[in-house]
Amino acid sequence: MSTLAEEIVKKDKSGGKALPYLMVLRPKQWTKNLLVFAALIFSIKTVTIHMLLKAVVGFALFCILSSCVYILNDYMDREADSRHPEKKYRPIASGRLDPMRALAFGSVLLCCALGMAFLLKPWFSLLLFGYFMINVAYSIKLKQIVIVDIMVIAFGFVLRAIGGGLVIDVSFTPWFLICTMLLALFLAISKRRHELYLLSENKGEHRKVLEQYSPELLNQLNSIVTTAAIMSYSLFTFTSGHTIQLMWTIPLVMYGIFRYLYLIHMKGKGGRPEKVLVEDGHILATVLLFAIMVASILYYFE
Repeated sequence: MSTLAEEIVKKDKSGGKALPYLMVLRPKQWTKNLLVFAALIFSIKTVTIHMLLKAVVGFALFCILSSCVYILNDYMDREADSRHPEKKYRPIASGRLDPMRALAFGSVLLCCALGMAFLLKPWFSLLLFGYFMINVAYSIKLKQIVIVDIMVIAFGFVLRAIGGGLVIDVSFTPWFLICTMLLALFLAISKRRHELYLLSENKGEHRKVLEQYSPELLNQLNSIVTTAAIMSYSLFTFTSGHTIQLMWTIPLVMYGIFRYLYLIHMKGKGGRPEKVLVEDGHILATVLLFAIMVASILYYFE
């Protein structure tokens, strides 16, 4: 057992009853919802305080709803997770949080999130509900269907991007949504590859669909997706209707993808994108510089 896991267990035994409820929300994975702010960045010249507040609320609601999805996934996968070398420390899988109490907690959060989203914008609440139902279908069946499982994960990122535009009344070009889908597919494929690498011969015990994947197949899929993602983003910078100066951000996108591939193939990472984002200085610096450059270019050259 890792040192961190031992410390968590000790805290639980010493009376930290709230800690498992916080951990089951997976706050570290909330970084995925930062995609909600993409619409704000690409509308930098017209941004108002009201739009910013709406985007922040939209981000918070996506975090709450995605945590509800994580609770459901942990409940459904509790037996398989208990045999996983890393996931066995999750609150439900480890037995530190009662499964039924976790479901009740998630149900309350779900109702609150959808209610607040409806008050913010009815269409946004419908999108959140659709996001949740797709993930329910994923937990029950879709995660067991090869190829479909990674496409559903990627579609969740597209819904985040659309939701971010919806709350501030800004629409995206089709090219941007295609780029989002391709980059999300890249992350999902990389996650599956890492699971194969981590679980080795016991891959089917944790996730049945892994038996239908091989490192060679996933490497080929990643080659296709990364090439398409770079080409799509390059076309987006020229055809989005924004200034052509966005082309200067293409090298950052290429470097970010290449760096992630390096971490996958040379360092055995890639299973948890949110962890890579905060722990790898190169990836974090690239993402921050990309956001700053896009905002600056659109603000001064539009």
